[in-house]
Amino acid sequence: MRQVVHVVDDHAAIRRSLALLLQAAGHEVVLHESGDALLEAADAGLQPGCIILDVRMPGRDGLAVMELLARRPLALPVIIVTGHGDIPLAVRAMRAGAHDFIEKPYPEERILGAVEEALEAARAAVDEKARAAEAQARIATLTPREGEVLAALVSGQSNKGTAAKLGISPRTVEVHRAHLMEKLGVRSLPEAVRMYLAAGVPQDS
Repeated sequence: MRQVVHVVDDHAAIRRSLALLLQAAGHEVVLHESGDALLEAADAGLQPGCIILDVRMPGRDGLAVMELLARRPLALPVIIVTGHGDIPLAVRAMRAGAHDFIEKPYPEERILGAVEEALEAARAAVDEKARAAEAQARIATLTPREGEVLAALVSGQSNKGTAAKLGISPRTVEVHRAHLMEKLGVRSLPEAVRMYLAAGVPQDS
């Protein structure tokens, strides 16, 4: 998967030096001169990857930019870059969902390590979404009754308990269970439970 490091800083020299460092490490880089420029790019659709965001910039600061990014349908890990006096603001950014924060001046290894971790987190998030979508698609193939049986089993009901709850025989539950597991492509109830939870289906209370 192609990933990009979005660098957001109002100082052109800092943007250029960070770009050179990241490119030398094999990363593709897109530069943004302000938080507003990043938000405009986000409205058009940011390429997947991560964001390095200076916390102190003219106009909107990094925290305000993060809050506005959160309202958009994207989820790129954000690395906040901060000066010593801005640590409280950086901590607030972490509470608001930033992946990491780095204090200036920082060693090259520190920023490169943070970027690798953020990109790995981004890849994991994409994989999780893909697993959820696949699980949802498989669960959607179940009949309404098979869905009820699965929900009852996930909630901890035995075959007998599921039968009593749904007003059917235990043998019928066994048949539905076999069919739904075949449709889901799983071999055991724990696998079916994991798929059900991965799909984001709320558990039966």
